[in-house]
Amino acid sequence: MKVVLFCGGFGTRLREHSEVVPKPLVEIGSRPIIWHLMNYYAYFGHKDFILCLGYKGELIKQYFLDYNSYLYRDFQMERGGAKLTPPESDIADWTIQFVDTGLHSNIGQRLLHVRELLEGEDMFLANYSDQLSNYPLPELISFHRKKNMVASFLSAKPAQSFHQLEVDDHGVVTKFGAAAESDYWINGGYMALNQEIFDYIEEGDELVEEPFNRLMAERRLGSVKYTGFWASMDTFKDKIMFDRMHGRGECPWEVWSKGSGEQGQ
Repeated sequence: MKVVLFCGGFGTRLREHSEVVPKPLVEIGSRPIIWHLMNYYAYFGHKDFILCLGYKGELIKQYFLDYNSYLYRDFQMERGGAKLTPPESDIADWTIQFVDTGLHSNIGQRLLHVRELLEGEDMFLANYSDQLSNYPLPELISFHRKKNMVASFLSAKPAQSFHQLEVDDHGVVTKFGAAAESDYWINGGYMALNQEIFDYIEEGDELVEEPFNRLMAERRLGSVKYTGFWASMDTFKDKIMFDRMHGRGECPWEVWSKGSGEQGQ
């Protein structure tokens, strides 16, 4: 099953890094977030990727053109480098199509731009490329098929980063502390889409606005709630959070290294 990754945004809320590299190349540890995300999909058997490029897309191309997995893993070298063990790259069985979908295109238009590459695919996966999770992906695919949806996505609860307080009529703070868990859900960015989605996208449409609202009116838009690990990289604070987790060896999204989750379609 093909995986469409939207990699063309400006990443303005992560300006400390996105002015130098596009958001998908912002690193967690020594690897960019897009590598982590693609490994997640590959773990579940989905290794055919379409990268919808835009802002600084040439840097994403260059990253993979220069890719050398031996810089990041243990290996044995013999005969001055003529023989390396293990012999293959850790992305040797991936197929990646790089497509310039425009500098200022929105998500809906980027998807329309790669429509021809998805011909023959009754169903495909898509992602915003700036969030990570350990969600068991086959469950979303199963839900999507069973419910006969045109589009389905993972729902997640955003992390609370504010304090909750109460102030009386005299301006005196009477309560101050950590905010309670949020009672609302957001689109977690992990999507399953049928070929029919293109019938709902018009020129200029943003994917999750007009098309999703049309689907919702027909009860063809679905979602699965997930309370496990999910986090996005929107701001510099998020980048620091991911780096600290990686530094502590607490990387729940690395399902490929832990053997957690359920492989399959």
